[in-house]
Amino acid sequence: MRADEGTAPMEFSHEQPALRTAEAGRAGDGVRADLRVRFEPRDGGPPEIVLERSKVAPFYGRSIREQAREVLDRLGVRSGRLTIEDEGALPLTIAARIECVVRRAGHPVPSPVLPGPVPARPPAPRDRLRRSRLYLPGHEPKLLVNAGLHGADGLILDLEDSVPPDAKDAARLLVRNALVALDFGAAERMVRINQLPAGLGDLDEIVPVDPDLVLIPKVESPDQVREVEARIEAIRRRTDRERPVWLMPILESALGIERAYEIASAADSVVALTVGLEDYTADLGVTKTREGGETLWARQRVVNAARAAGVEPIDSVWGDVADVEGLEAWARASRSLGFVGMGCVHPRQIPIVHQAFAPTREEIDRALRIVAAWEDARARGVAVVALGSKMIDPPVVERAFALVDRARRMGLVDDAARDAGSGR
Repeated sequence: MRADEGTAPMEFSHEQPALRTAEAGRAGDGVRADLRVRFEPRDGGPPEIVLERSKVAPFYGRSIREQAREVLDRLGVRSGRLTIEDEGALPLTIAARIECVVRRAGHPVPSPVLPGPVPARPPAPRDRLRRSRLYLPGHEPKLLVNAGLHGADGLILDLEDSVPPDAKDAARLLVRNALVALDFGAAERMVRINQLPAGLGDLDEIVPVDPDLVLIPKVESPDQVREVEARIEAIRRRTDRERPVWLMPILESALGIERAYEIASAADSVVALTVGLEDYTADLGVTKTREGGETLWARQRVVNAARAAGVEPIDSVWGDVADVEGLEAWARASRSLGFVGMGCVHPRQIPIVHQAFAPTREEIDRALRIVAAWEDARARGVAVVALGSKMIDPPVVERAFALVDRARRMGLVDDAARDAGSGR
């Protein structure tokens, strides 16, 4: 129709979209710190809140109902029935589960309901210690609540392999709320997103609440890293976030290993490179062994590529929690290959990993003597550095400084000891 033939005025519908009954969360035997919510659409309002069962109803039943009503109101839900079975869930979990069930019911959500303001945190250092990173399934609130007590250098709130497919949307909201409301102590707050392109949707929820680092799984091309960085930057501009978000690509295939350097150097926000050996050995068609001979070349490739790109090389996980001796041997071998840390699948692995990646007392003492000899030579204006009768090359001096600094950050050398060792 041409413009001069006239047009009918456009009509807009103000009707709510068709809603459906939906559930989210878990309840029942063995479930802790969670809840199951069921939303049933109804005509007319206001919404009905039914606390069907709660372990803490005598103490917090009223506050649970009040929070549920507040969340529904902020989500724009004006009618319906919400049934709650509570297993001691924290407010951050209650809010996440209710938002999830409302989304699953098909109700439009105008904006997320966060459990408070996003805390103001200083920028995360690029070169911080990353000896250990503990994987935490993002759909399990009971594992998130006290995770900061485990002493890991980093906590990975996982949205990928540890989360069942039907819980991905719920995990995304729970992890988002956990990053706002939980105190993870000194640990680096990491999120492993889903494989692209699904992981881009994870970023939309996660980046506005300031994670320290994002792990990108199954990377096979530098373009994937750049795509994630571009999405993060777009979200940061849109939401006025100033803190940097670092990236750690995970290489999990033969093609990813072949492109290790290109991936490690794909973006300025990449600070570490790691490898996933379960998927890698599956891609090779070989069995992953305790000794790891079948993955030795790939791990060496990751170390070399990471160092060439100026980022940290991080090893895979040790999956057998009961095999402590195997973990100790693997972690020591990892350090000897040049890795600076590895993943953990259970908190009990953390102190073992930390000890394996720590320099020995003998290494620290020798490094301190080298540093002292270098500083003495510099004070005397001598170009040649000697330790006893042996000349010390500049690369050895540089390595000694790096080892002393790393030992200091691990708490193995205090500033006074370092100064004494260097003759200050």
